[in-house]
Formats: sequence, structure tokens, C-alpha cells
Amino acid sequence: MVTVAEELDKAVQGAFTRPVPKSAGAQMRYLVKQHGGRTKPVAELLGVSQRTVERYVNNQIKTPRPQLADRLEREVRARWQPQIRARAKQAAATTSGIMIDVQARFGYTAAPGTTDQARVRHLTLALPPRHAARLLEAQEAGVDEDRLREIAAEALGEVYFRDNGRRAHGLEVELTDLLDLEFEL
Repeated sequence: MVTVAEELDKAVQGAFTRPVPKSAGAQMRYLVKQHGGRTKPVAELLGVSQRTVERYVNNQIKTPRPQLADRLEREVRARWQPQIRARAKQAAATTSGIMIDVQARFGYTAAPGTTDQARVRHLTLALPPRHAARLLEAQEAGVDEDRLREIAAEALGEVYFRDNGRRAHGLEVELTDLLDLEFEL
């Protein structure tokens, strides 16, 4: 299932200037460096023993089991290039905005006499910086997926359906089924 939070993360990761470490040893060394050279907090973070972390750091173990590989990849990506990540978010929130490519079922609440039947649409459009800022701030605050969908629906409703207040006054848009979603900063 496609989630707004994951797709926002992917968009921000597109701004990285260097590749994320690939090998388990390099990933483990990066996490240890992020935790001040201590292996115990990394072991607790990943749910393994401190000695296991030390073995990865020294390249005594090279291939992690699948669950550990996933956790390791996720934790490294979450911490990789924080300044580049912050700069990309700042640019999207203040000057450039964010591109959204969404295929979803849109539901409507509108004035009497108009259709409110939900239907699948595929939209690709640029959201202005204020909408990008709302989405990124909500994600930073840790709001749930439903609220992120509401914010995205409000942005799409204003920019596309209501044409920034020039038509369809009172139309409320709801994202019900996300089939595909992609953001680009």
C-alpha cells in the first residue's frame, strides 16, 4: 500500500548528494559514528547484541539476516545527510514547492445539484510552497497517515479542483484509495 509519509521520504532522499552506504559493515560503522562511537546504543536500536555490532564494524560478519538488513537500511536512510535533507525541505517549503503525481479515488462533497460520486483520477501538478510546507511540517510532527492524506487532499482540492478559489466554491475533496503516489522536490 502506498503511503504519503513514505513517498515524502523518498522525495527528500532524491536530494541526497552521495549514495547511502550499501554494505552491512559500512552501514553499521555509519550508525556507530552517529552514536558517538558507541556500539551499545546501536545494538539496542537494531535489537542485536553489542558483540554482533562490533563484528559487523570489524567486517567479521558481512551478510545480515533479512530482518536485520531491513532495519539497518531503514535506520541509515533515516539519518543520512541531515543537512541536505533539511535544505531540500526548506527549499520546497519556501520557494520551489513540490510536484505530486497521484492516482487515487477522489470523493467530493459539493453544493446541491452537483455530482459527488467518487472516481479514480490521475493528476500530476505542482503544489505551491505553502502546501509543501504543511505536508512536510505535518510529517515532521509525526501525524498519522490519515491526517497526511487529508492535508494532501486539501492541497489538491485548492490547487486543482477549486483552481485557487476561482471556481467550485465549497467543494471538499477526499482521497479515499491511493493507487499510486509520487512526490518530487
